Amino acid sequence: MFITKRALPRRTFLRGAGAVVALPLLDAMVPALTAAASPLSRAAFFYAPNGMYPPNFHPQATGTNFELTPVLKPLAPFREYLTVLSGLSNRGVVSPHEGGGVHTRAHAGWLNGVLAKKTEGADITTGKTIDQYAADKLGADTPLRSLELTTESNYLVGNCEHGYSCLYLNSTSWQTPTTPLPHERDPRIVFERLFGDGSSAAVRVSRMKKERSLLDSVGEEVRRMERRLGASDRRSVTDYLDAIRQIESRIQKSEKAHATSPLPLMERPSGVPEEFDEHVRLLTDLLHLAFQGEITRVSCFQLAREQSGRAYPWIGVPEAHHEASHHQKDPYKVQQKTRIDAYHMSIFAGFVQKLRDTPDGDGTLLDHSILVYGCGMGDGDTHAPVDLPVAIVGGGCGTLRKGGRHIRYQPDTPFMNAGLTLLDKLGVQAEKIGDSTGTLEEL
Repeated sequence: MFITKRALPRRTFLRGAGAVVALPLLDAMVPALTAAASPLSRAAFFYAPNGMYPPNFHPQATGTNFELTPVLKPLAPFREYLTVLSGLSNRGVVSPHEGGGVHTRAHAGWLNGVLAKKTEGADITTGKTIDQYAADKLGADTPLRSLELTTESNYLVGNCEHGYSCLYLNSTSWQTPTTPLPHERDPRIVFERLFGDGSSAAVRVSRMKKERSLLDSVGEEVRRMERRLGASDRRSVTDYLDAIRQIESRIQKSEKAHATSPLPLMERPSGVPEEFDEHVRLLTDLLHLAFQGEITRVSCFQLAREQSGRAYPWIGVPEAHHEASHHQKDPYKVQQKTRIDAYHMSIFAGFVQKLRDTPDGDGTLLDHSILVYGCGMGDGDTHAPVDLPVAIVGGGCGTLRKGGRHIRYQPDTPFMNAGLTLLDKLGVQAEKIGDSTGTLEEL
């Protein structure tokens, strides 16, 4: 990093009519004649539904000489950042009295290890989730405390599974034991949360009709600021703003494709691409920009909801996801479920690559992030929250031990022990979460 004689504030925003753009870390934000600015951690939690077929996720060998399984192969380019965990369980979400509702309990307790209260009413109760403990600290000085995303929204209320409220399936992230955080699937709404001014629906539609980029309104401020920057910083700003403009263009094209009604109700998703692949990658691109600009440092991403009936014919899976997860060890169903899980992992790997390719201070965004990928259930056929699939990727600002490892813990080691450990590496102190019994020194 080049140390400048003049410094911009670390939290620098470009403001215009209807746009607020946070800038990534630039050389000019490092104070004159000082050491490089300390990196700031990001944390993201990616949830995959309906469990997995365990042998196709968990490697056989431990240590560094393990072979990547079919589900993990998309992470091969990032092996040095990858730590795979086996043997972890979420026994705290198992009900001693209820057989039904397993999807709900596994999902609601994934990041808190707490058994959700069985109710269809407003008295929902589970536990504060790991991501929200992280957001208490990492989100204290960012425009968004945290960002919750999903590819599948459900606006149903009341019972969704065996007497459990739909809210338990809709929200992976809980700010308090009684406060689920809504996950957003509409890229247009996410974009305007990141860069817009929160104006009314009428104002947003008017802006869309003008087909004018939100960035145009900050153009003069960009030009004025660039006169203070070196060549490297000018390139960084240009690349960052170009990426924002490209995403906005993709959202606008998607909206035009759905323009039989130019003004859909704002409570319903709009600007969502018809193709899942484009939709989910657009959301991950927005998350990448949010991390790059430090609009937020914490996110929870729901790749799909539990019991998802989505089919994936473009990867050779015409069957519904939930149906394929009930494989009963049938070779064909195992193959189809593994294709879905490897595909979801490839989407996550695309996000990892974006972080690795993005400079951030004296490293990259991946060096300065902790990413957790996993499921609320181990085997989707048995529905048990044991031997959970867990992949941790990133450098954690130097707090994570070197990757390229598979660690197998004693069976039924609490998954919340991993949660406590990761929070500690993010600089967040928590005495206990769910059924945690301590931390994992191997991480």
